[in-house]
Amino acid sequence: MARVCPLTGKRPNVANKVSHSNIKTKKRQLPNLQSKRIWVESQNRFIKLRLSTRALRTLRLMTIEEFARKNNLNLNKL
Repeated sequence: MARVCPLTGKRPNVANKVSHSNIKTKKRQLPNLQSKRIWVESQNRFIKLRLSTRALRTLRLMTIEEFARKNNLNLNKL
């Protein structure tokens, strides 16, 4: 399963880990994904998603239908 938020599109980032002696090695910064069941009023059912915490905070302010309409997402595929 890919570590990607389906709503916001957040994915892993590649960065350098820098030691005290300034040696640089690659590291992956993973998004903070949480598994949640979200009620979809228009479809009258729950959908289970792995969402980033930023998406969860956004969903406190608006419904998932409003979020999907604003960002041109298709909830039938989720």
